[in-house]
Amino acid sequence: MADNKIIYHGGKEIIRFPEIRTAKYNKDFYFGFYCTYFKEQAERWATRYGRTGVVNEYSYAPLPNLRTLVFNSMTEEWLDFIVACRSGKSHDYDIVEGPMADDTIFNYIQGFIDGEISRAAFWELAKFKRPTHQISFHTARALAMLKFLRGYEVNYNDE
Repeated sequence: MADNKIIYHGGKEIIRFPEIRTAKYNKDFYFGFYCTYFKEQAERWATRYGRTGVVNEYSYAPLPNLRTLVFNSMTEEWLDFIVACRSGKSHDYDIVEGPMADDTIFNYIQGFIDGEISRAAFWELAKFKRPTHQISFHTARALAMLKFLRGYEVNYNDE
C-alpha cells in the first residue's frame, strides 16, 4: 500500500464527497476534481471569487492499478496534453498530475492554440513563470482514493 499524502481542494463549500462536474470551459487536464499538495495554493483557489472560501483537506493513498499520468515539469508533452484537453479532447487516465497553467500561462496557451504565438514563443514566455501544482481525479475509482479529513474557512488577505 502506498503512503498516504495530504492534498487540498479550494472552493466555496465543504466537499465531503468529491465528484467530477462538467463546466462551461475545459480545464488543463479536462473535467475532473482538482486538488494540490500546496495548502497556500488551495487557499488562493478558495478565495478567487470572493473574500471567503473553504479549503478541504483529504488523505490520498494512490493505488498502482490506477491509470496515472504525471508531468514533473512543463514539457512539450505537458503543453500538447493541455492543448488537447482545453480543446475538448478527453483522455482515459484516472489521475493526472503536474504543473498548473496559471492565468498568465493559460493566456500563452490560448495564444498558442489560436495561432497567435509559436511554440518557441510560448516556451520563451513561459520560462519566466513558476508553475504551480495540480492533481486531478477523473474517475470514480480515483475519487475513491480520497478520504475527507476536514474543511475550514479561509479569508482573502489583501495585505
